[in-house]
Amino acid sequence: MIEMKVAGIALDAVTRSPIVLLKDGSDRRALPIYIGQDQAKAIIGALENQKPPRPLTHDLFGSLLQTWEMVLTKVIIHALQDNTFYAILCLTRGEEHKEIDCRPSDAIAIALRTNSPIWVMEEVIADASIPVDRDADEEERKAFRDFISNLSPGDFTQRDHRQESES
Repeated sequence: MIEMKVAGIALDAVTRSPIVLLKDGSDRRALPIYIGQDQAKAIIGALENQKPPRPLTHDLFGSLLQTWEMVLTKVIIHALQDNTFYAILCLTRGEEHKEIDCRPSDAIAIALRTNSPIWVMEEVIADASIPVDRDADEEERKAFRDFISNLSPGDFTQRDHRQESES
């Protein structure tokens, strides 16, 4: 799993649908997730620390957690099937742990309000992320190709002999 942060909300250029954009810690990969207008407003409100005069749904959920002494330990976006992302809320109360199915947009809005980390399974990132730093990606690929091209069969033989002598 890779921890990601909310980079912001964007609009799809063609459909004008809102997209929440998650980025990894190195800012090398971004995960765009299409969301609804209401969830976009909820996420923007949390990012901007807006306090509504009356609690909205995600605020209410945070209040419920606090009142019942539950902690949202993390959000996990764990699957992507037929262009639909799936997430769970990982909750703890004392020694008890529960996982609750949740839409990623709601999970993100709640995580932002409770300062909880957002984690994404590596398979989901591999399937749906977009590169942010193409130069760094190409540099990494070049370094790997250079490493591979400088390997010789003797490098593998040498390693085997060291492992045998350590046994």
